[in-house]
Order: sequence, then C-alpha cells, then structure tokens
Amino acid sequence: MSEGPVIAHGFAKCEKPERYIQQLVKHWSHKMAATYDEDDGIGAFPFSDLDSAVLMARPEGIAITLTTAEAERNVHMRGVLEEHIDRFAFREAPLTYDWKEAEDC
Repeated sequence: MSEGPVIAHGFAKCEKPERYIQQLVKHWSHKMAATYDEDDGIGAFPFSDLDSAVLMARPEGIAITLTTAEAERNVHMRGVLEEHIDRFAFREAPLTYDWKEAEDC
C-alpha cells in the first residue's frame, strides 16, 4: 500500500547558494536530467518517477523541496542531499539543515 507523496521543506543557511546548486546540477547531470535556471537560481533533480527535489537559491541560503513516494525514502534522500551540498560547501560545512514535513508548514 502506498502512502502517497511525502513532501518536506528544508533550508540550509550558506553564503553561496547559487554556486552550490550549480555544482550539484553539474555533478548529478550525468545520472539524471538535472537542470538549473540561472534567472531564478533553481535546480531541479528528478531522482526517479516518484522522487524529486527542487533547490532554490535565496539570499540567506538554499531552500529545498523534497518529494518522495514514502516517508523512509524522504528521510534517506534528505541525508543524500545534505551530504552532497556539504561536499560543495566544504568551506562552510557542515551546514545546518532545518527540515519540516509539508503538513507541519
């Protein structure tokens, strides 16, 4: 039985959000159709038909919307995103991530 989409919103305060999102798009573009919109500072990551993330550069850091099919997968993918963002933000890492379930927002 599927529980339906699980949506979490995250935020990581950092100094160079656009740079980190661009680097992540470049890094993952060989595995998926990751895209970056320079005008809006948005990176889109379609991990699978059911799992995706959108990262948005904001003046204070990176806003993240993560959608997965299951809660366990959502928690796992948060860790994957955090690990990869921290890798590119190594001068500031580890960043602090604030996550909220969509129903908590």
